[in-house]
Amino acid sequence: MENVRELFQTMTRRFGFLNKNCCSAGGFDISLVQSHILYEIDHRHRPSIQLVAEGLGTDITTFSRQIQSLIKMNLVKKDPDPNDRRVFVLSLTTEGKYVAAMIDQQMNAYLSEVFSHMNEFEKDTVLRSIQLLNDAMAKSSQCCTTPPG
Repeated sequence: MENVRELFQTMTRRFGFLNKNCCSAGGFDISLVQSHILYEIDHRHRPSIQLVAEGLGTDITTFSRQIQSLIKMNLVKKDPDPNDRRVFVLSLTTEGKYVAAMIDQQMNAYLSEVFSHMNEFEKDTVLRSIQLLNDAMAKSSQCCTTPPG
């Protein structure tokens, strides 16, 4: 078997190509980072800015700039939390929901195409293995904390 790091480098590089031309949806060119933000907001109920930034492992300053650009595109709304006016919650606009759905469709089509080169057993094995890896990474003391700096 190949060097483990080499396997991850190759897979990351291949997914990185999505970064170059992540998603064009609803007339918007959306970066990979922005697509992750839209996904997180869409899959949580009115999350705070802090919660989404932490979930993505992004420092708040960089994250705030990304949110501002999504607000300018009219894809995201930022409102004060009615229970704590110091906290801002995020939600997708109607257009934001449409763009998020389009990106979801594009990513699912891409993954379906990738998995079409495998039989059902191989696909299930890969998905189970990814789930095992995600679970192990979540337990690792090196994973899932906001990087320093």
